[in-house]
Amino acid sequence: MDTALHQQLQALRPALLRFALLQLRDSAQAEDAVQEALLAVLEHPERFAGQSSLRTYVTGILKFKLIDCLRANRREVKPDYKEDDEDQALLEQLFDQQGHVRENASHWGEPEAAYAQKDFFRVLESCLEKLPAKNARVFMMREWLELESEEICKELQITPANLWVLLHRARLRLRECLDLHWFGQAQGKT
Repeated sequence: MDTALHQQLQALRPALLRFALLQLRDSAQAEDAVQEALLAVLEHPERFAGQSSLRTYVTGILKFKLIDCLRANRREVKPDYKEDDEDQALLEQLFDQQGHVRENASHWGEPEAAYAQKDFFRVLESCLEKLPAKNARVFMMREWLELESEEICKELQITPANLWVLLHRARLRLRECLDLHWFGQAQGKT
């Protein structure tokens, strides 16, 4: 067994586990998904061609393990209404009564260039961790796991309107967090 590969995978494990836990909301299932992803790499290290970082490669494998778990694990999720007041305050802060944005977003430059920067992911991950758990989960199911809206609604037992609201709230909060911690003057500080 390649000791260097094993050590690299061990270093990636905590971040992978945090992400899996965010998606699955079950520590045992998250642990299993991460272990399966790591085991897949260890069993077939020759499949990693080095065209991306090892983290990207393993995360890609984990993505499909999470999708499999989500599809196999249809369970009821009760709506969480505690966040409504806080979200309403955020909406009122960002939009006027006609629904127009009160303040335009700061210029983000070239988002693709920023996206490629390593630290951006650290800041994005930090911002995702600050989201209410359900909003973060829905956002990642849609944007990272690329699940269809219908599938997310079925998994979480929510209506399409509720999905839209959760996605909208997550995007607003991520925008605010990235504006403050990445694109603003406090760049890179979370």
